[in-house]
Amino acid sequence: MKNKNATVNNSLFSLEGNPSLGTVMPMSLQHLLAMIVGNVLPALVLSGAIGFTPSQQIQLVQASMFIAAIGTLIQSYPIFGIGAKLPVIIGVSFAYIPTILAIGGEYGIGAVLGAQVVGGITAFIVGIFIKKIRKFFPPMVAGTVVFTIGLSLYRVAVNYMAGGFQATDPRYGGLIYWGIAILTLAVVLMCNMFGKGYIKLAAILIGIIVGYIASLAANIINFDSIYSASWFNLPAIMPYKMEFPIAAVVSMAVMYVVNSVQAVGDLSGTTVGGMEREATDEELSGGIKANGIVSVIGSLIGALPTATYSQNVGIVAMTKVVSLKVFRVTAILVLIAGFIPKFGAVMTSIPQCVIGGATISVFAQITMTGMRLIVQDEMSVRNTTIVGLGIALGMGITQIPKEGLQYLPDWFTMVFASSPVVLATVVVFLLNIILPKKTIAEEKAEREAIEKK
Repeated sequence: MKNKNATVNNSLFSLEGNPSLGTVMPMSLQHLLAMIVGNVLPALVLSGAIGFTPSQQIQLVQASMFIAAIGTLIQSYPIFGIGAKLPVIIGVSFAYIPTILAIGGEYGIGAVLGAQVVGGITAFIVGIFIKKIRKFFPPMVAGTVVFTIGLSLYRVAVNYMAGGFQATDPRYGGLIYWGIAILTLAVVLMCNMFGKGYIKLAAILIGIIVGYIASLAANIINFDSIYSASWFNLPAIMPYKMEFPIAAVVSMAVMYVVNSVQAVGDLSGTTVGGMEREATDEELSGGIKANGIVSVIGSLIGALPTATYSQNVGIVAMTKVVSLKVFRVTAILVLIAGFIPKFGAVMTSIPQCVIGGATISVFAQITMTGMRLIVQDEMSVRNTTIVGLGIALGMGITQIPKEGLQYLPDWFTMVFASSPVVLATVVVFLLNIILPKKTIAEEKAEREAIEKK
């Protein structure tokens, strides 16, 4: 008699794997902890900048949790071609912070949400045509996007290691923060390099737990948010009246186009890093369309713009865990956090120095995944010039003093100077189209012809 269990796929390393909940939970917690701070931070930043009340701030944070859960589930369970069916996490994105701050400061939250609707529709259209335009995004271009994403996140991680972005904190940059961050990083590295089995796979989670315990001992954890958070909350429908100022709409539409290219990089990074293959046209199209739909849904419940999460791509590349069940459980945990504010408050009580120490190795993996994509194309003079210029201009424009851009239009600095990913993407995209294609052999033949003259 045939053993029915012989055909059961319980692997964490298979897309359709169905491992036990006990096996899945540590992996899901890793992804949850990697994304939760980034998911709520844009809401905290925007609500502080435009003077939200505490209740409005809570609503914005909870909406961020709901939309992350909805987005991740849609990506995991494609419907009518919407969704990539890849191990990815969607959440409110860091990349939009400069844009939403500019729009929110000038026009208010209603304009942010209104422009977001148009941006989501723009992303959906890009997703429809990605099969036709994908030829303009070879591994070299997609890899440069991923590589630049990784580089741009280093500053985030190191700032976290120093204590976060709260420069008003008198302990910012203190040795206690650096010490705990380095301890967390050391534990992650030790578990990843010397551990075996689940210790190796759960390296980031173990590092965060050790860092949290050290933070408790150092008395640097603030429990106020946990005490003040309520036990249950439902999402509000249309909490703000939407507005559609032209400048806001155009800025957000451009950001969504660029973010769609970033999604190509994230989705490609997921398949290359986790499954040793390129993403298919259907996966890219479904993933981008899903983000567009999720952003439109998000605007209806007061959530901010979403994107695929590069830090979670890094975890996939590091662990090779691609079972969709892991990501579905993560989405459920995020959804629980949306209904129970105290749950999210506990997650966000993790000191930023711990998050920084745990995630900097993840960001390093993102960078190296980008490099792996880049070198899939020939490293001819033409290609290295395109990649080098894209990274140099993208990273460079974000590192000069703001006075260096003072004579440029506000919309230009909002779109092109707020994130290195935007300009790097535009540069490599255009140069790859404009510059004539030349292989290494053709360049060598040109040099030989010159020598013969």
